[in-house]
Amino acid sequence: MVERLDRLLPQTQCGQCGYDGCRPYAEAIARGEAGIDHCPPGGDEGAIALAAVLGVPALPYDRTRGECKPAIVAEIIEDECIGCTKCIAACPVDAIIGGSKLMHVVIDDLCTGCELCIPPCPVDCIVMVSAPQTD
Repeated sequence: MVERLDRLLPQTQCGQCGYDGCRPYAEAIARGEAGIDHCPPGGDEGAIALAAVLGVPALPYDRTRGECKPAIVAEIIEDECIGCTKCIAACPVDAIIGGSKLMHVVIDDLCTGCELCIPPCPVDCIVMVSAPQTD
């Protein structure tokens, strides 16, 4: 059951659900300790899909946890990056690469748009942009 629930979650690892990532949230749902409505990135569609798997009434996602946004990814402004590596440490999916005192870059295909890299950046050189369209 945990695997099925985890596959339905968006894998942003953002923590807006109150858990350290999508899998811990899926485990809590499977144990009956968390509701199906805690995931803003999954939106109403995600909550409905979770309800269908569990055979429980569908609910809209809990808007007090955040908003459901279109897919975004982080982008580092090269001229402003000082190479502090704080964004690398904060990224839960290892989507940022670079070395100490060198410019960093985000791998779009790995970035989930969780925005967890923004707060630790001391020079505010990270912006969120629309995710590239995939065909």
